[in-house]
Amino acid sequence: MNARFKDWIDARKHADNEPICAYLYDLDHLEKHTQKVVSSLPGRFRMYYAMKANSEREILKSLSSVIDGFEVASLGEVEKAKEAGGNLPIIFGGPGKTDGEIEAAIRLGVERIHVESVQELRRVAWIAKKQEAQMPILLRVNLRGPFPSATLHMAGRPTQFGINEEEIPQAVRLAQELDGVKLEGFHFHSLSNNLDVERHIQLLHLYVNKILAWEKELGIQVTVLNVGGGIGVDLLHPEQSFDWDRFLPPLTALEQGLPDTLEMVQFECGRYLTATCGCYAVEVLDLKQNHGKHYAVIRGGTHHFRLPVSWQYSHPFEVVPVERWDYPFPRQEVVDSPVTVVGQLCTPKDVLAHDIPVSRIRVGDVLLFHNTGAYGWSISHHDFLSHPHPEQHYFRLASPLAHVGGEF
Repeated sequence: MNARFKDWIDARKHADNEPICAYLYDLDHLEKHTQKVVSSLPGRFRMYYAMKANSEREILKSLSSVIDGFEVASLGEVEKAKEAGGNLPIIFGGPGKTDGEIEAAIRLGVERIHVESVQELRRVAWIAKKQEAQMPILLRVNLRGPFPSATLHMAGRPTQFGINEEEIPQAVRLAQELDGVKLEGFHFHSLSNNLDVERHIQLLHLYVNKILAWEKELGIQVTVLNVGGGIGVDLLHPEQSFDWDRFLPPLTALEQGLPDTLEMVQFECGRYLTATCGCYAVEVLDLKQNHGKHYAVIRGGTHHFRLPVSWQYSHPFEVVPVERWDYPFPRQEVVDSPVTVVGQLCTPKDVLAHDIPVSRIRVGDVLLFHNTGAYGWSISHHDFLSHPHPEQHYFRLASPLAHVGGEF
């Protein structure tokens, strides 16, 4: 357990007996981990942060000192990136961009737009021309595959993402004809949460071979290649997460074989950078038994942390004992038995962990769900049943205790 998180829980319960429900973030860990990743990248590789993983202001501010840029998928994210990162480059992807978003992206100096369809290509060019601009673009490609096993696939099958591989020659010719855009290369983001180093290197080789073939076939010169994110964290067995150190030697060899005309290769990682910096801390409000099963009802649930129910898994947690007990009646507990952790929502789907063996759990103890720094609060249905939002706390080694929502 992060000692600072434990100290905060102890101090909080000593100060008052309001049920704990909070996201806790270790900013020192976040910056150290991200700096290690970014500084180890070979040659022309760059690391952009996929803001969709976690767009909290303090997270973005911490990352802005170490990453090469932000990857965004809405105008709201553009504005957050501008606020946190100043002049850091921003690349804008995702399907369904509105005219207003495209206009603002051009006006605000976004480095590059990732075009998701031929229709969007025409709109970007038309809007840019009206602004007397020439917008740098990448064409996002939905390749045929096959791809490595991963939690999610965005390509190699029917999805809403990217331009069908067979349509790329047509899209390239159109981009060359349109005055408002400058085609610089291609964007491949084919999967999410891949843990296999060898298969990921094979995937990057596939991307490189595709653009080299298109250069030869279509008479173009690719200067920028975006290889997406998809580098995974094993939430159940963190020691089996993507092995970055083992990834670096073949990545370096790949970079050394790239043509000199390819100026930059961009990663856009989110989960791999932020997942391990955060924990979701929630207090046990009730323990009950129904039809032979024990349930721990927490101050929170999937409206705060939706990932477990979305991906259909049980998220690991640690029981933090809390000795305070202010009630004049006995304290309910479960000893040496499986417990299912559920939230406060009026649905049987509000489950964060199923039948997890615990040695001891009591009403008033705090459950600490580890590795929730990515796709936790940011993807959850915050206002279902209008429960209060969790607190957000940020910890730095040199920072004193501060108010709710500040640093610790």
